[in-house]
Amino acid sequence: MSQRPEQEQLPPAPHPLQPATPPPHATLARAFDAVAAQYAAARPGYPPALFDAIEELAGQPLAGARVLDVGAGTGIATKLLAERGARVTAVEPGAAMATELHTAHPDVPLVRALGDALPFRDDAAFDLVGYAQAWHWTDPARSVPEALRVLRPGGALALWWNIPDPDVDWAAAQEARIARRLPDYHSHSVAPEAADLIRGLGLGLHPVSQVLHWTRRVPLDTHLAMLGSRSYFSAIGPAAAAPVLAAERAALRDVFPDGIVEEAYALDLTVTLRPPAPS
Repeated sequence: MSQRPEQEQLPPAPHPLQPATPPPHATLARAFDAVAAQYAAARPGYPPALFDAIEELAGQPLAGARVLDVGAGTGIATKLLAERGARVTAVEPGAAMATELHTAHPDVPLVRALGDALPFRDDAAFDLVGYAQAWHWTDPARSVPEALRVLRPGGALALWWNIPDPDVDWAAAQEARIARRLPDYHSHSVAPEAADLIRGLGLGLHPVSQVLHWTRRVPLDTHLAMLGSRSYFSAIGPAAAAPVLAAERAALRDVFPDGIVEEAYALDLTVTLRPPAPS
């Protein structure tokens, strides 16, 4: 059996805006705690097609499955996995993010831990270990063996990210504007390379990837709050983020004059099966 989890109750600036030293990977990963409530309120969820694809690639239904949601944040994926009938345990290192998750989903077991060191026994036998918007904060050389260790033979590691759809003109233009203003913005993203990173570990794994496309319609203020909840915005602080977000408000009023933004996402999914036990 697994260890029983314990619950815990603006026109563009003439020069790029950049901290003196760009926030390192670890700083960015922990930056979400400063915007936990904003993250919970403004971040997108995931379409039903994602969970259909996970079931197909994993070769098992989510209903009744024992699922470990690692880097669970405020519980966006946790909620949707549970609605599919999964028995979910959440893992989240950030105190404020974990508080948001526990407040919204008090019945979900919650463990404060990192994906690189999962506090479960080798025979935990989860059916699925999932990372929603979170695997890029881990060291693959540590997090993948950890996932394999706590999965049952034949279980699945699933990684997924909502990424602004590069094939949608306004979304691509927005990403380019922000990258000009904030050097190193999204430099930590590994979504398109996840399968190659896993294959490169030399563990004999065979990840499979899909890209799904979907949209959601939200008020402009919600869209800007979503942008502000991204790690780099949070890490540089509100003073540096404010003019960039103000510039986006002005730009998007021309694209969406009714004030409703149709966010477009390319949803990158990579699923890797743990090899079955030798017969």
